[in-house]
Amino acid sequence: MRHRDKINHLGRKYGHRKSMLTNMAVSLIMNHSINTTLAKAKELRTFVEPIITASKDDIKYSEANAADDKAKEFNKNKRMNAHRYCFARLRDKGAVKHLFEEITPKVAERNGGYTRILKTVTRLGDNAKMCYMELVDFNPNYSNAKNKVKASAPKATRRSRKKATKAEGADNAPESKAE
Repeated sequence: MRHRDKINHLGRKYGHRKSMLTNMAVSLIMNHSINTTLAKAKELRTFVEPIITASKDDIKYSEANAADDKAKEFNKNKRMNAHRYCFARLRDKGAVKHLFEEITPKVAERNGGYTRILKTVTRLGDNAKMCYMELVDFNPNYSNAKNKVKASAPKATRRSRKKATKAEGADNAPESKAE
């Protein structure tokens, strides 16, 4: 029976699994996308999304939102706690800096679902299901498609335009004969 067995152990001990997820999260944050197996990506999603959610406290509790000194101190503590939480999970100063400076402002309005998993082909060696995992707001193909409206694309038609040019040519031909 599999009672209370919701964690996919990925065939690793606790310390190895934690380190692997930390390294994958750092790679995802720094590069905005990674290639991995589907099982690892699903576990990574549960690991990295709470980190990104916690990083939004940096914007939520900014000093501009404080009314008085007591509120400023409270906001400063909340922001510091967010930084500490993210650093404790990621253990990489560069990744935490990148998270707070570049990723958090883009996902500030989003209420969750910061990652996207796109399934790809299976791996040749062991036939493992592979996928491409990315941060949602950082794929230019998806963001441009939503933001852009087809500006000046000509209307497609199913009719042939050749008939219209032949008809115009036929109209011109009798005039030239008449003269």
